Amino acid sequence: MTASVLNHARVPNPARVPNRPRRRRAGVTAALTVAAFAGSTLLVNTPADAATIEAKALSIAASKHGDPYRYGAAGPDRFDCSGLTYYSFKHAGKSLPRTAQAQYNSVQHISKAGLRPGDLVFFHSGSSVYHVGIYAGGGKVWHAPYTGSYVKLERIWTSAVWYGRIR
Repeated sequence: MTASVLNHARVPNPARVPNRPRRRRAGVTAALTVAAFAGSTLLVNTPADAATIEAKALSIAASKHGDPYRYGAAGPDRFDCSGLTYYSFKHAGKSLPRTAQAQYNSVQHISKAGLRPGDLVFFHSGSSVYHVGIYAGGGKVWHAPYTGSYVKLERIWTSAVWYGRIR
């Protein structure tokens, strides 16, 4: 893939974020995320329904690329971090609690070695979870980071993370 295609894939949806270049809602980034997920699941022996839910949730989160952050929002076109994970898994067929800490408390905790696309990544300070995203593979998460930002794919920026899998 050329650099221009990859750069285009990172541009958010202009309908959601003002002054941004145009792009299709479920564009190249979503397709690449799903392709990466599909390739990685071939290497892991998991129940088919769980893998399907994880793949669907990951695809749903990727399709929200460019939607603006709004504290307390859980979609369909504005999200905070836990609202994005809540919305993505709900529409994939699995329910989660609404807040990042409650989501952490409800999932199966896993090690970094067991991490696979579609798992949740919880960012913490001490024993408190303050942020959550959906693991996309390659050390990246789909998340809604902060006020003034938008749903995007970013590299995990800290080692202060815990991992969880939807049961």
